[in-house]
Amino acid sequence: MGKRLHILLWLLLPLWVQAQEVKVEGYFLQDSAKLGERVGYVLKATYPEHKQVIFPDSTYDYSPLVLLEKQTFMSSTEDSVTLDSAVYYLSNFELDPSTFLALPVYELSRYDSSVYFPLEAELKLRLTLDSIPEKPVFQENNVYQPLEKSLNWIIIAVILGIILLILGVLYFFFADRVKEFLKGKKEQRRWKDFERKWKTQTAQLTAEPSIEQADEVIGLWKGYLESITSMPVKEWTSSEIGKKMENPEILKALRSVDLIIYAGSSDQTEEATNYLLEVAREKYQEKQTKIKHERAAV
Repeated sequence: MGKRLHILLWLLLPLWVQAQEVKVEGYFLQDSAKLGERVGYVLKATYPEHKQVIFPDSTYDYSPLVLLEKQTFMSSTEDSVTLDSAVYYLSNFELDPSTFLALPVYELSRYDSSVYFPLEAELKLRLTLDSIPEKPVFQENNVYQPLEKSLNWIIIAVILGIILLILGVLYFFFADRVKEFLKGKKEQRRWKDFERKWKTQTAQLTAEPSIEQADEVIGLWKGYLESITSMPVKEWTSSEIGKKMENPEILKALRSVDLIIYAGSSDQTEEATNYLLEVAREKYQEKQTKIKHERAAV
């Protein structure tokens, strides 16, 4: 009986010893990763319940990998066997084709400690793209898309400043000439307007002589002469106009028209009005000549 018991104990001893050992397993969650990609590494340890086991922390040297985060889980015990696990999130920044890692598990005892390593786990470096098209395909589009352009206020301000400067220089050198030129154009328009009205009213006076029509013709002529000579022609009588302008023919022409007003006679009316028109034309031309001389003197 004792011999049989001895044999049974001899057969069970390896199983009991095996039950007392610490088993460690480590592996990556993926077989390859890009440079700098976040990769998970799983570390598991199975050991007897009475043992004290610890995993590496942030002080451990994970070279050539870099530790990003450690995630731990609650221990679980079944039939006096405890299971601990953790996930280490790492990144690789080396250009080696493969990187190997085997994180240790430490068993603490009263006087000493033991270290257990799993088999090395390999992580391959993935440098190529997943897929590259043989030939780039571009979408055809001939519709122009407008681009929003922001205004450059500095350039706009500089351009406006240059324009104002040029206008200022032109005004400084040519302001008087421009004024004389505009004055000449104004006198030209005034003459055209007078000539048109004069021909209309004198034609009516010749066709239908009347005191009212004769008075309008004389008033039109005196008004134009006063505006172009700056003399109070409207206030003068026919005799005063002839004397002031030193032209007896003007007095004769005015009296021919006055005869319609005071005597109702219309003899030589057309000849008189034509002469008065020529007098007005002469004064207009004198005024234009004076303006040209003033412009040339500027």
